[in-house]
Amino acid sequence: MRIATTIFLTDETVTPVRLARELEQRGFAGLYLPEHTHIPVSRRTPYPAGGDLPREYGRTLDPFVALGQAAAVTERLMLGTGITLVTQHDPVDLAKQVATLDHLSGGRFTLGIGYGWNVEEAADHGVEWATRRELSRDRMALMRALWSAEPTAYEGEFGSVQASFAYPKPVQAPRGPVVGPRTLIGGGAGPKLFAAIAEHADGWLPIGGRGLTESVPKLRAAWEEAGRDPKDLQVVPYAVLPDPGKLAHYADLGIEEVVLQLPPAGEPEVLRVLDGYAAFL
Repeated sequence: MRIATTIFLTDETVTPVRLARELEQRGFAGLYLPEHTHIPVSRRTPYPAGGDLPREYGRTLDPFVALGQAAAVTERLMLGTGITLVTQHDPVDLAKQVATLDHLSGGRFTLGIGYGWNVEEAADHGVEWATRRELSRDRMALMRALWSAEPTAYEGEFGSVQASFAYPKPVQAPRGPVVGPRTLIGGGAGPKLFAAIAEHADGWLPIGGRGLTESVPKLRAAWEEAGRDPKDLQVVPYAVLPDPGKLAHYADLGIEEVVLQLPPAGEPEVLRVLDGYAAFL
């Protein structure tokens, strides 16, 4: 099983360059970074985990800039977002960012996407909360048009793009309906999410990894009903606090990668946690 990591990198934590080098030297498989552009002080949306919103949410580094630094100082480390809030981006710009990072890293990028939870943050980007899933689907389709091998136009409900020259292209070849880098969708289990994964993604990023015994068979059924090859589905438990029994359970479910949570801390504490996680490599 590949062991990757995720962390809220901020202006107060270990740097992307230092962390990426340590991860690669120690044999970890990857680094995934979350995204929040800002956190409105007057927000009304409760923190999903309960209690006060942790300090790091309002201080996160831009994941694409940070992962660009990580790519420049590593050769094998996989790089990903966990997750990109697609609805909060201009899709033409985001398609360029994603393709450039994937190209410069030699195809090491995974685009983890999601629908978000902070209503106030999304509203500042002009996102209508009730239609954010449809908006995300539309923007992903537009980006796939730009990533296609030949100039391809797209006309959607929320946006459009003319047939265009758009280089560089993501490294990975198209996989059925999926064009672009490896794409995983985060979110809670349910028919809408599983339909989206089967339609335009390579798999699922379930946060915490709970309930997979019940949910993975449902995802597989939706995947196969959409005509996707069963062997191609990827399930990557995300932000996991590990123990041997949990990882063994994931392996029994056919899971080949897990993303472990690192603390949003300075270098000494992060390296101590990595030393502990080394037992799982």
